[in-house]
Amino acid sequence: MSGSDQRPAERPTPLPPLRLTRRGKIVLIGIPLVLLAALLLSLAGFFNSPARASDSATDLSVTPTVTVTVQAGESLWAIAGSVAPQRDARDVVADIVQLNNLTGGTVLPGQQLYVPTR
Repeated sequence: MSGSDQRPAERPTPLPPLRLTRRGKIVLIGIPLVLLAALLLSLAGFFNSPARASDSATDLSVTPTVTVTVQAGESLWAIAGSVAPQRDARDVVADIVQLNNLTGGTVLPGQQLYVPTR
C-alpha cells in the first residue's frame, strides 16, 4: 500500500434536530408532572393526617366489653339491641364489627363476639 491510497476517515452525516409532536410533548412533560403532583398530594396527606392513637399511654382507655356467643338465627342487629338497648343499634353494630375485625355483617351460630357494654 502506498501513502496515496489512504482515504480520510468518513464522518457520519449529522442527524437532524429532534422534533417532538404535540403528543410527544405531553408524554415527555405531562406524565412526569402528573406523577410529581400525585406524590406531593400523597405526602401532604400523610404529613397532615390528624389520625393519632394517643399522645401518651395515660390517655388510652379500654372499651368495656362482654363476650357473646351467637345463637342460631341471631344477627348483629339482634345482639346490638339486646346488649345496648339505650344506644343506636347502628353504632353498636359498627362497634361490634370493628372490635371483632369482621369483614361483613354475617355471623355464624357458636361464634364468639366481643360486644361493647357502653
